[in-house]
Amino acid sequence: MSVTISAADVNKLRQITGAGMMDCKKALTAAEGSFDGAIEYLRKQGQKVADKRQDREASEGAAIAKTNSENTYGVTFCLSCETDFVAKNADFVALANSIMDVALASGAKTVEELLQQNMGDMTVGDKLTEQIGRIGEKLEVSDYGVLSGELVVPYIHMGNRVGVLVQLSQCSEELTEAAKNVAMQVAAMKPVAVDESLVSQDIINRELEMGKELAIKEGKPENLVDKIAQGYLSRYLKENTLTNQLYVKDSSKTVKQYIDSVQKGTLVVAFKRSSTGK
Repeated sequence: MSVTISAADVNKLRQITGAGMMDCKKALTAAEGSFDGAIEYLRKQGQKVADKRQDREASEGAAIAKTNSENTYGVTFCLSCETDFVAKNADFVALANSIMDVALASGAKTVEELLQQNMGDMTVGDKLTEQIGRIGEKLEVSDYGVLSGELVVPYIHMGNRVGVLVQLSQCSEELTEAAKNVAMQVAAMKPVAVDESLVSQDIINRELEMGKELAIKEGKPENLVDKIAQGYLSRYLKENTLTNQLYVKDSSKTVKQYIDSVQKGTLVVAFKRSSTGK
């Protein structure tokens, strides 16, 4: 016995899942009119698409950064997709913001924890799978970062292309604005660490090796190669660590000096940066 699927039922399922009208009708037909069955059908279809697109590159997306109302806890991540067309879609950005709300409310520290959190009547992971089936592209949460402390300030750059969190050691209205300025610097200048003490040994080794190669290529004396490489590393650290960078809005100061001038003794504790288009 065939079940009649009304337009109202199709529209209701569409409102629940965000799937297309024809997909909703097909799902309801397959589930013989059961909404729970139709939702499960759509999830399975999404999983099939996800499996097929597992090896695809998701280099576009929407970067989100947000904090709680007290500016003491923040999350940044990128909801990645395959195409710029999807990334700019209002529904896709709304999905990223909905996932962010779950991330903030749950306190999830990793992507794995986030995917297990409830989002309505399903987990975040299931929601992504469902949306993969609807959109037809690989979707994933990447560049996930969390900060908590005295003051955490978010910034979103270039229409969700970059999301940044900056954490300072003290809190005030003036520092909140200053932290946003520093977050803008992080977005634009891509520092590798807060200061030289936090740069990974792998990066240090890489830059030293590059400095040596450059010195040898330029024909410098062998006994000066190591010294030249150290100088090359020092310049790199000055230009690529946040607090040592010249402040972009006032190049007479470093970022460290700028923050200290706003409220003496304040330090940049940490930052997190998420971006699309890698």
